[in-house]
Amino acid sequence: MAMVDEPLYPIAVLIDELKNEDIQLRLNSIRRLSTIARALGEERTRKELVPFLSENNDDDDEVLLAMAEELGVFIPYVGGVEHANVLLPPLETLCSVEETCVRDKAVESLCRIWAQMRESDLVESFVPLVK
Repeated sequence: MAMVDEPLYPIAVLIDELKNEDIQLRLNSIRRLSTIARALGEERTRKELVPFLSENNDDDDEVLLAMAEELGVFIPYVGGVEHANVLLPPLETLCSVEETCVRDKAVESLCRIWAQMRESDLVESFVPLVK
């Protein structure tokens, strides 16, 4: 492996762990989503990581709970409040899972995001979510 690639190697491991069958590895990786997002950059986080998380929501409740918690503080990693709306779909999905504690944490994270969003984005993205 080239010297240039070495700093990215741990990030690749964390990304691979998101897909691993071992729940502890997935949980470890979910708890380090901010590290993965910083390494990917804002645009790739919006276009790749967040959609990946949206698609992989049939996980263990403990992993989903950690994901709901992490996404609540994810605005800086997607490019700020102007891109906060990309966090709504995965949280909306988490609001509908069977486990109450996951739903509660997803609602809490949505409220955190809502409190930071611009009014125009609230009307366009958040209000339809609540209806």
